[in-house]
Amino acid sequence: MTTLRAVLGAGLVLCAFGLATAKLPAPPPPTDAQKASAEEKKTKDAAAADLAKKQQAQAEDRVSARYIAEQKAKGHVVTPQMGPAPAAPPAPAATGTSAPAPTPAKK
Repeated sequence: MTTLRAVLGAGLVLCAFGLATAKLPAPPPPTDAQKASAEEKKTKDAAAADLAKKQQAQAEDRVSARYIAEQKAKGHVVTPQMGPAPAAPPAPAATGTSAPAPTPAKK
C-alpha cells in the first residue's frame, strides 16, 4: 500500500510539473541592444582571457628563471626542456585528379 501511494504521489508531481511548464510562454527573441551587449561582453571576456594567459606565461617564466638560478648557485646544470611543439595544420590536399601512387608490395 505504501509503494502504491509513493507511485501515485510521484505521478501527481510529474503531472503538475508538466502542466506548469506547458503554460510558460516562450522567451522573447533578443533585441538589437541585447545582441550588441552580448557581443561586447564576449569581446571583453576574450580580452580578459588573453590577459590572464599572458600573465600566467610571465609567472611561469619568472618561476623557471628563479629555479634555474637557484640550481646554478648550487652547482647543478639545468637545461630547460620545451614541451612538444603544437601540431601544424594539415597540408591542403592536391586538387589533381590523379590517384595516389600505389605502394610497392613487400616480397
